[in-house]
Amino acid sequence: MITVTRLEDLGHFRNDWLEARYHFSFSSYQDPARMGWGALRVWNDDIIQPGGGFAPHSHQNMEIVSYLRQGAITHEDGLGNKGVTRAGDVQVMSAGTGIEHSEFNREDGVTTLFQIWIEPARLAIELRWETREFPKDASQGRLHAIASGRYGDDGALKIHQDAAVMGATLKPGEEAIHPLPGGRRAYLVPARGSIEINGWDAPERAGVQVSDEEQIVIKALTDAEVVLVDIA
Repeated sequence: MITVTRLEDLGHFRNDWLEARYHFSFSSYQDPARMGWGALRVWNDDIIQPGGGFAPHSHQNMEIVSYLRQGAITHEDGLGNKGVTRAGDVQVMSAGTGIEHSEFNREDGVTTLFQIWIEPARLAIELRWETREFPKDASQGRLHAIASGRYGDDGALKIHQDAAVMGATLKPGEEAIHPLPGGRRAYLVPARGSIEINGWDAPERAGVQVSDEEQIVIKALTDAEVVLVDIA
């Protein structure tokens, strides 16, 4: 089963420095039919203006993956970590027992990113923050694990759940095949461009829920960048 939710049908928030689209219930956007997808709890599509950002605030018992699409984000947290994650790269924060952090766009241009929150397999996990640069050709033509708790996803940033955040860049007409054995499910978003999933069209920044499929065939209709979460 495949369900496509277009960008304009997602939750929406806007102020002077942030425009956000919410794939699942978050903050003031509450939809009982969209409370998450398995352990995937949050997928926010954020556009942050220069100088804007999230002032210090706290989270706990969540694996928070930030996928940078454009620009960069500067992270600081209560553990003393400070770093910059740039477009095409990923940061992961394990907010187990509780962590305070801030995320700001210190660049001259707009920053866009996906915030992906995954519930951990157990509570009170040790606090951690990590960022990593990924080779720009690693995801060309295939889905590549960038954050994962699955066995065998070597090189991916670690998360504490049987799940994987994956990325791919595809040329028009190019396909990536992803198996979903044993009743696994997926949620994916074309970050850039338009794609087709098992015959269903998904325009740029739409959300696609997948369940009860043995595999999905992702075909690029234009130059495309795809982010996918594989989850039990």
